[in-house]
Amino acid sequence: MKSALYGGILALQFLTRLPLPIACPWTPATRRWAVRAYPLVGLLLGGMLALAAQLMHGAPAPLAALALLSLWVALSGGLHLDGMMDLADALGSNQPMARRWEIMKDPQVGSFGMLALFFLLAWKGVMLWALLHYGAPLWWLVAIPALARFGGAALLVLTPCAQQKGMAWSWQQSLVPRDVALALVPLGVMSIGWPGVLAALVAACLLVALARWVLLRLFHGINGDMVGATIEGGELWLMILMWSWWWFAMASPPGT
Repeated sequence: MKSALYGGILALQFLTRLPLPIACPWTPATRRWAVRAYPLVGLLLGGMLALAAQLMHGAPAPLAALALLSLWVALSGGLHLDGMMDLADALGSNQPMARRWEIMKDPQVGSFGMLALFFLLAWKGVMLWALLHYGAPLWWLVAIPALARFGGAALLVLTPCAQQKGMAWSWQQSLVPRDVALALVPLGVMSIGWPGVLAALVAACLLVALARWVLLRLFHGINGDMVGATIEGGELWLMILMWSWWWFAMASPPGT
């Protein structure tokens, strides 16, 4: 029980910037429970975003969308955005694999990373605006961060690391496929009350499978930056799908 508690705290410390000044033991058991808790952390973040959206009900959609996007970035501390920028710089360089790895390790952000950051935040902001404007139910805002973090956990557990060093590799030594199955439990419970979560989960799994194939092909494995990039990409992918579903299935007038 202690390992599960410490694992949950470890996941919160690693995935968010919520102030939790608690020293957690770094053991195989706590690492396993931390990865299992990834979706729970996403649910917490999503719940805070949904609460903020509810409090801003009636505010102009552009202002509410910008406020929610700012809160979203602040809660995660931009951790996954950094990984996404590093990966974009490496992919945009069009260099051999060894050079791509060097670019990913460079602490400076290049032009491809800045472009990726700009377009990712722009698209997320516009999707938030559209979903709020058309009155989509707020369960999507709770579910998306959880589903994206499940995708990151699945990629970490099921894809070999390219190098035997780094944070991702040290975590991976303690993980087994069973941890992915346990991470699914809170999402399965959510799908009982919100059937749309199940369809979104399938979409998230498809994205993870595609990301795994691409990263193995281009890098022969993953690292922590790629897990973070998958979380960011997963959030945007699910927001686009949610807006598409709401627009075409729900927002169209009856009989059209």
